[in-house]
Amino acid sequence: MSFLSDILARVKPSPTVAVTQLAAELRAAGRDVIGLGAGEPDFDTPDNIKEAAIAAIHAGKTKYTAPDGIPELKQAICDKFARENGLSYRPSQISVSTGGKQVLYNAFMATLNPGDEVVIPAPYWVSYPDMVKLGQGTPVIIEGQADLGYKITPDQLEAAITPRTKWFLFNSPSNPTGAGYSRDELKALTDVLVRHPHVWVMSDDMYEHLAYDDFEFCTPAQVEPALYDRTLTVNGVSKAYAMTGWRIGYAGGPEQLIAAMRKIQSQSTTNPCTISQWAAVEALNGPQDFLATRAEAFRRRRDLVVDRLNAIPGITCPRPEGAFYVYPSIAGCLGKTTGAGTRIDTDEDFATALLEEQGVAVVFGAAFGLSPNFRISYATSDEMLAEACDRIAAFCAELR
Repeated sequence: MSFLSDILARVKPSPTVAVTQLAAELRAAGRDVIGLGAGEPDFDTPDNIKEAAIAAIHAGKTKYTAPDGIPELKQAICDKFARENGLSYRPSQISVSTGGKQVLYNAFMATLNPGDEVVIPAPYWVSYPDMVKLGQGTPVIIEGQADLGYKITPDQLEAAITPRTKWFLFNSPSNPTGAGYSRDELKALTDVLVRHPHVWVMSDDMYEHLAYDDFEFCTPAQVEPALYDRTLTVNGVSKAYAMTGWRIGYAGGPEQLIAAMRKIQSQSTTNPCTISQWAAVEALNGPQDFLATRAEAFRRRRDLVVDRLNAIPGITCPRPEGAFYVYPSIAGCLGKTTGAGTRIDTDEDFATALLEEQGVAVVFGAAFGLSPNFRISYATSDEMLAEACDRIAAFCAELR
């Protein structure tokens, strides 16, 4: 008999982490590899945030804190929600964790019972279904429509809700597609949720500040105040502030839920890194002008990649509203054979052969629940993206 938990058989390691690790290993072995797998800004953490962390160290702010965040950070988060989202939270309604992923995990662990269902639009971030399974819940997947930029419709959401639905997990702008829901599109979804008072809403807003052109970000509890008492609004400093390694995520929600999440965290990791918390205070309270400058750089990169990919026979790529990902379809490449003789029957075959033959690391679409596609993270330099697109074009040109 295995000493491992049976629940481990229900989950798999993160494919995005695996691709990033493989690309690093190949580089270390001397291969020329362009890694487009990691969802990590190439910009550095702003200096004022670094200085706040250093000042916290020198001030001796290196001890345990309350399990789910220092008062100063909770207040900064309350101020951010009020300033940017029109949402009013008290510090007792705020949870701070070791990254946004832990916020989601804590919420699922605190609320799910065997048989509870979580409705998740696909394509989805790779960790969503597995975190639900770890909480002994059941993921219910809605496939986004390609002609809508991989967004779901109100009718699809209505059809997916059952008496066992506990959560609707929403992400806009989306990882992996970059798709963003307009206020009208989101209102149509929240109208459905209002009719089902047993369904709670988990809104992953991690890419809030990465929005392009005339797209305006909004979040469910902001669009439909009737959902405020059953919505967990999740965010963090990782993407917008280029603080992925600092590991600070946060959420606002009903006090009862936040208290339950605190109990989970108190018996697992306890408090997030103290120094990172003080850095996050400065991130949220300090200058915000650089956000628009960096967003403009990402928009330029988006356009470069989308235009180049759409010029490649066999690939079609929507132009997303936000985040720093594109999710091109490779339907026109299936059933063909690469220059090295590998047959492409799936998007995983495509991604594997692209890495082996051209040294470009991407994540295959099946990992995100919708095929045949792959995800590119364009959070790297224009030069690197142009070279990667050249290699993808060369790879596709050899398909027969």
